Amino acid sequence: MIRKFAILFAALVMVAGAFVIVRQHAHGSEVERVPMRDGVALATEVHLPDGEGPFPVTLMRSVYGRGFAAQQAQSLNEKGVALVVQDTRGRGDSDGKDMVFLTDGWGELQDGADTVAWVRAQPWSNGTVTTMGGSALGITQVMMAGATQDVAAQSMLVAASDFYGQLSYQGGVWRKYLCENWIAMQGSTHVIELWKSHPNRSEFWEQFNATARAPEITAPGLHIGGWWDIFGQGTIDSFTSRQYNGGEGARGNQLLVMGPWLHGPTREAGDLLLPENYRYDFGRLEREFLDEWNLGVDHGVMSGPAVRYYTLGDVENPDAPGNEWREANDWPPFPTVDTPYFLAPGNMLVTDAPPSANMISYRYDPADPCPTSGGANLFAHILPTGPKDQQEVGGRSDVVTFLTPVLEEAVEITGRVKVVLYVSSDAPDTDFTAKLLDVYPDGRQILMLDNIQRVKYRNGFEEADPLPPGEVGRIEVDLWSISLIVDKGHRIGVQISSSNFPRFEKNPNTGADFPDDEDLQVALNTIHFGGEYPSALVLPIPE
Repeated sequence: MIRKFAILFAALVMVAGAFVIVRQHAHGSEVERVPMRDGVALATEVHLPDGEGPFPVTLMRSVYGRGFAAQQAQSLNEKGVALVVQDTRGRGDSDGKDMVFLTDGWGELQDGADTVAWVRAQPWSNGTVTTMGGSALGITQVMMAGATQDVAAQSMLVAASDFYGQLSYQGGVWRKYLCENWIAMQGSTHVIELWKSHPNRSEFWEQFNATARAPEITAPGLHIGGWWDIFGQGTIDSFTSRQYNGGEGARGNQLLVMGPWLHGPTREAGDLLLPENYRYDFGRLEREFLDEWNLGVDHGVMSGPAVRYYTLGDVENPDAPGNEWREANDWPPFPTVDTPYFLAPGNMLVTDAPPSANMISYRYDPADPCPTSGGANLFAHILPTGPKDQQEVGGRSDVVTFLTPVLEEAVEITGRVKVVLYVSSDAPDTDFTAKLLDVYPDGRQILMLDNIQRVKYRNGFEEADPLPPGEVGRIEVDLWSISLIVDKGHRIGVQISSSNFPRFEKNPNTGADFPDDEDLQVALNTIHFGGEYPSALVLPIPE
């Protein structure tokens, strides 16, 4: 399974300098120069099975070269399925300028749709075209689906479906480490400044919003992701938008797998050693899914549960609830109640709102931002990634932690988590971060989810609405989704700060979108809670 899905880790392999474009192609393959609608030719490798054909075709569009093609082709060709692998525009052996997915969707240039049309027109193609791939190769599929209705099915692993909220900006804050490092490694640094020139949600970002495009999508889909993946919420949103709002063919024909994974499965996740059942044979599921749509072979995957997900638990207690795979027909899998755990005096989280107003203030200095320690990051060997212990950063003066009492009963959290904060600042603008913690009996504060919110975008990301200095405003920090049972004897925690750098760009506190190291302002930021300010961690608790 891991061998066949090594493309999940292509970005990491490139970091190590080990990824090499293979120019010696397998027997029975050839490279075509496929013209797009503007005449730019893309290098396209074709692997045909033995026999006369015509054949069903699986298409992969890659930003990482075509070095994996021969290996993937062997298993597909043995079934009578052709494989087509293409270098995307400006990548590998293809002509043109790489604009990082801009030409892969439904804009002026539609390289994915053009390629599907070319494949279907070939004499060796029977007209059935499926697609597969992970990470960037998953994103090219997501974008393609909004531009053509000639795709029979798609298998998309760890992919974003709405760039503004899931990839480039979260909570209105530039996702600095992921975007700048990954794009630079592609040699496409011109795109960094392009993306940074659009800090609010606009028509520019709608070119990358496949969730809004769902009614135009007709392809069945398999969506595979992880709770700590860089695109975890994107995988879920891609599934739900297509499953419930998709066009004919897509609606009701989507499958979702969410595991206890980073940007690929690994047992050592952050500071946790996961139980041995962290694995899931998604390789087999993908093969059976594609068999059905390529060859008409019914393995029962489409008549089975639409959702398979892992519920996390105490990884060290074999008797703890959770740490199990579950199945459901929908996401969310069952009705939940958004249950507030209110911030309270004594740095507590309580289920009854405190009757009187309180506040905690701290100084946030962008010249000394709170460092990233875990979370949904790429390149784990460079930046701390996944469920890391937050005790060290929690000791900083610009970090505030609130905890429940020790739980007498386990608490299940399945669905989307958010933190509602009433805040003020003496600065023209600032940010607030939030982290969901599973606090173990030995004191470890394990990060489960985190995110950030820029105050001036508290009322929407389309237009800035600065909060006047000293005025109290309400913000929501969207922590994305998880399935987790916090065991009895543990505590639930939330950690609040105003920076998480370099995961997110630091706010200069001047009102500017990006910092100028010569023009930084220290902000006195205040969290208001209790009374008329019901700040709370809001958890989806089963009814």
